[in-house]
Amino acid sequence: MSQELGQVVVRQGDCLQELTQLQQEGYRFALTFLDPPFNQGKEYNYFYDSLPEDEYWQWMHQVCEQVYALTQDGGAVFFMQREKNAEPTLRVLREAGFHLQNLIIWTKRTSAVPNEWRFGKSYQIIAFATKGRKPRVFNRLRIDAPLRPEYRYARENGMFLTDVWDDIRELTSGYFAGAEALRTPTGERFHKQQSPIALLLRILLAASLPEDWVLDPFAGTGTTAVVATQLRRHCVAIEIDPENVAMIKHRLAAQREADAILPLRAYYRFTTNLDEIWSIQTSLQWGQKTQLALFEGKTGKLSNRAGGA
Repeated sequence: MSQELGQVVVRQGDCLQELTQLQQEGYRFALTFLDPPFNQGKEYNYFYDSLPEDEYWQWMHQVCEQVYALTQDGGAVFFMQREKNAEPTLRVLREAGFHLQNLIIWTKRTSAVPNEWRFGKSYQIIAFATKGRKPRVFNRLRIDAPLRPEYRYARENGMFLTDVWDDIRELTSGYFAGAEALRTPTGERFHKQQSPIALLLRILLAASLPEDWVLDPFAGTGTTAVVATQLRRHCVAIEIDPENVAMIKHRLAAQREADAILPLRAYYRFTTNLDEIWSIQTSLQWGQKTQLALFEGKTGKLSNRAGGA
């Protein structure tokens, strides 16, 4: 019997208001990807990104409390932030009730330029925490990592994934962003902080199962939803900007080849339970029925976005 792609619910509105509404509707989530604006003065159409520090972290505390209330026992949150914000990130998670499992280091591949008194910054943090001491789901992923210069022979069965992720390229600006970066018809980047498919694939594989519900309160252009549906997870994507909401819906309809997760499956082939957590039947369906041009039938002004997934 064929298996359908995961269900996606896209909600436009304020994050806190929508999270409250989800609680009233009885939603419960196995995993949340939390990638909020970083309060670093970027331009948003619907958010002021230069809040006083206390106000910003009070907001993050409220978001984490509501996410905690929506999380199943043992469910996970992956909270991405700037490296300088590690301490308040861990604090608001702890105060909301979450139990820290790992502080993941996601290293970048862009050139990091030092200033006059400190090293250049080339990583972001992702705090992996759970509702309760023990995760409901934790899949021990094995990857076919590139052979380092100091090793003479490749590992026959790959290697276990650690808390340092140095093998996922960020979607940099300009040419190096590649085909995955969403672009307007004029070739400009639609969203300057678009999260890579490979990052969300890893997070969902590690901490969820088919048919689980996944939450993204700051959905951006919907990378979490795009990956979740191909893995037969269900997803609620919340986004305040109507242009981003339109892009999420169109991206799901277009089913671009650049958004397909299937080419990445071989990288995880040494994971012992891969067939249980990644149904190849569902990921094979991506793009088979539609494959629209990304902006086919889309009207209205398109502008560059910043922040979110």
